[in-house]
Amino acid sequence: MKYSKATNYALHTMLHFAIATPNLRVGVQELAQRLEVSPTYLSKILTKLVKAGMIESASGANGGYKLKPGWEDISFLDIIHAIEGSASLFDGCLNHNPDCLIQKVMSSAEERMEEELRHQKISDLAKKATGIL
Repeated sequence: MKYSKATNYALHTMLHFAIATPNLRVGVQELAQRLEVSPTYLSKILTKLVKAGMIESASGANGGYKLKPGWEDISFLDIIHAIEGSASLFDGCLNHNPDCLIQKVMSSAEERMEEELRHQKISDLAKKATGIL
């Protein structure tokens, strides 16, 4: 199972905001430099996080991105869904059989993984962090 690089950058971006600047705006150039990623690529990720209501953006001289109020409740799963969507990771039934035993096992495993990711909050990770992203 593999998530995209965009999800990896989104998780690191949210952690960076939570550790370093929860109440301050950060420009895309500064953030891209910190994460060693293209500003263009990062802008696409930030746009998805804005649309998901996790961060806010402002343009202009004092513009940039920052966490929205209530960010302490954002889970890993919330971030993953913002970037990847919420479709099932596995769709392996032949002929879309509703009684497919393989699909039942895979769905059960995915539910357990999602439950774990739902309980992992960025704010909890930020409390544990030592500044290493």
